[in-house]
Amino acid sequence: MIPSRRQFLQGLSTGFAYAAFSALASSEAQAAGGPLAPKRSHFPARAKRVIFLCMRGGPSQMETFDYKPKLNADNLKPGRNPKAFLFGSQWAFHQQGNSGLWVSELLPETARHADRLCVVRSMRTDNENHPQALEQLHTGSFQFLRPSMGSWISYGLGTENANLPGFIALKPLSALGGSRYYGSAFLPATYRATSIGEAGKPMKSARIGNLTSPRLTLPAQRRQLDFLQTLNERFTEGQEHDGRLEGAIESYELSYRMQAELPGLMDLAGENQRTLDLYGIGQGTTDDFGRQCLLARRLSEAGVRFVEITHEDWDHHGFVSSLMPKACSQIDRPIAGLLTDLSQRGLLEETLVIWGGEFGRTPDDPTQDGRGHNNKGYTMWLAGAGVKAGTAYGATDEHGYEAVENPVHLHDLHATMLHLLGLDHEQLTFRHAGRDFRLTDVAGQVVQGVLA
Repeated sequence: MIPSRRQFLQGLSTGFAYAAFSALASSEAQAAGGPLAPKRSHFPARAKRVIFLCMRGGPSQMETFDYKPKLNADNLKPGRNPKAFLFGSQWAFHQQGNSGLWVSELLPETARHADRLCVVRSMRTDNENHPQALEQLHTGSFQFLRPSMGSWISYGLGTENANLPGFIALKPLSALGGSRYYGSAFLPATYRATSIGEAGKPMKSARIGNLTSPRLTLPAQRRQLDFLQTLNERFTEGQEHDGRLEGAIESYELSYRMQAELPGLMDLAGENQRTLDLYGIGQGTTDDFGRQCLLARRLSEAGVRFVEITHEDWDHHGFVSSLMPKACSQIDRPIAGLLTDLSQRGLLEETLVIWGGEFGRTPDDPTQDGRGHNNKGYTMWLAGAGVKAGTAYGATDEHGYEAVENPVHLHDLHATMLHLLGLDHEQLTFRHAGRDFRLTDVAGQVVQGVLA
């Protein structure tokens, strides 16, 4: 039996206590049954972790993965919107790999991984405004404050590494209500995202704020934290269970443990040039997103359950002819590099990769160089653990207005993601305000057609 932290420190000198504590941090956290200790899934899992590639703004499916020859043929003809005309894609599509998946010429590197992708062309969500749609994408609801999907996964499974958070967001969104997308809401605070970097600022300069103390050594921090935790324990004795307080207490311990491991993971200096080139790091257009993708691989490999990456420039109401090539060129090589790297390291078979935005785009436009919001039919793709690779699932109508074949609501995507992680979305609940809450609320069906 591992002694309590207080007993452990009483019997050892300060210097030796810190060294021993660092060595036992992971096993102690697990033995103590802390909030982030690994938990048993509801049934055997196909995936251990998730990397979510969030394309903020709503990428156009007609320019990426949803080939619409009828839309192209009807270019400039009247659409459903009386003020707009049908707007065909300006770029060619080609069938790729043995699967023959259609992929736009704007994504040549990703196209080489067509046989790894499961492209869902029939996504639906409930709101066509960015803030609400982004919130539903992340939390399952746009009406109320709810935990992020990364928080739900950390709550359901814990972390594989007690020295790291279960949920990390790289360059998280700060505008449009961004803090709501990554929070834990009524779940304990320890399940909320740890943010690295900021939207609009280079990933190269990203740092974790307040990770080290400018005044105290690590042994001194240990003594200070133990004193604080003693006060916290006295405060909680005899009181009703308070998940928020316990989460705050655990977050202090996690912050302390992170000092030993997270800085090294963020330092890419140890990566060889071949790997940096694979992600397009140091190559201008692809450098920033490439750094996010490589860091996501490093964090996932180290045991972080859920890593979210953000590219924030897909809101193309105009200038599609110039903005789509720019956005695609920034993500194409890094994403292909991520899939290659995960596969080479044997990680792809146990990592679920998800790509997509809060909604898609309309097939018509009054300017003939832009696209409006479309929440009734859009595209996302999955790759990796448990996914039926080289598959196109569902379809929109011939012009791309709405999903007409095998529609997949966002609740269904969340249910499927949890299923691949070995979690039953109806059983993963948290009691709050007199009722049980879950990521999928009272809806959601596992999409069997995307499972291997």
